[in-house]
Amino acid sequence: MDIMKIVGIGLIATILAVILREQKPEIALQVSIVTGLIIFVFVITKLNSVIEVLKYFASKTNIDLLYFTTILKVIAIAYITEFGAQVCKDAGESSIASKIEFGGKVLIMIMAIPILAALMDIITKLIV
Repeated sequence: MDIMKIVGIGLIATILAVILREQKPEIALQVSIVTGLIIFVFVITKLNSVIEVLKYFASKTNIDLLYFTTILKVIAIAYITEFGAQVCKDAGESSIASKIEFGGKVLIMIMAIPILAALMDIITKLIV
């Protein structure tokens, strides 16, 4: 199971980071960041099959490709933002993490404008 690999990598890295934190805190932070990246890349490679299934359903239901790709981009921004913010928090930089989260929220809002415009268009047509 893939979750066993992820948890195993996480536990080994955690033990290594705890041991290193006492003598070399900068290396412990690097271990934490590299471990996070390894897990992130591992999970991202697994998402390809999910995206293919979602594309299939989007084509079956005649969802405009613009909306589908926008939703996927919004999800990607949310996950990447969360990952970056967590890395900053692990490094003790919660202020920078807050700025990353704010940037992610603004980008998501910008990406959602086409969907909101289409929704407003539909509502306008229903009312008139």
